[in-house]
Amino acid sequence: MDQPGYEQPREKKKKSAFMEIIESIAIAVLLAVIIRMFVFQPFVIPSGSMEPTIQIGDRIMVSKFAYHFGEPSRGDIVVFRPPFDPERIFVKRLIGTPGNTLEIRDSKLFINGEQIPEEYLPQDLRFDDFGPAQVPADNYFMMGDNRNNSDDSRVWGNLPQKNIIGKAVMIYWPINHIRLF
Repeated sequence: MDQPGYEQPREKKKKSAFMEIIESIAIAVLLAVIIRMFVFQPFVIPSGSMEPTIQIGDRIMVSKFAYHFGEPSRGDIVVFRPPFDPERIFVKRLIGTPGNTLEIRDSKLFINGEQIPEEYLPQDLRFDDFGPAQVPADNYFMMGDNRNNSDDSRVWGNLPQKNIIGKAVMIYWPINHIRLF
């Protein structure tokens, strides 16, 4: 029954099952790309510079947004591009923040003259003296936990904040290494 000013409801076209699958896959891929670009990214550890904390071949998950809500802190495990080669990716522990004066004497870390305990290092680890050196504004001092086998800020200097990719939050593989940082 047609009445003036009254429209018949239109029938919705049904999507084929194939088109629904294609649409679901496209949405999943888009979400995966967005998450990887802006939220979390996996990395594989290529060297022993963070042993014993992180082993060669461990896979870590990195939060790319962690430092959008707060500043990096001493002790964080950070993924970054080293200033001397921005094509490479490094993973090190943040040791010094802007304004800190660092020194290593007798294998002990001193920041602003105060000895800092480093429970994550093996107790019998011995490494060379360094400093004193001051960390400038918008820079950080990075060191590997494997102090005798780490290409870090003692060699190439301070890390500009702009080179930071994110904060390592967990080891997710292999299964027997799974843990949060």
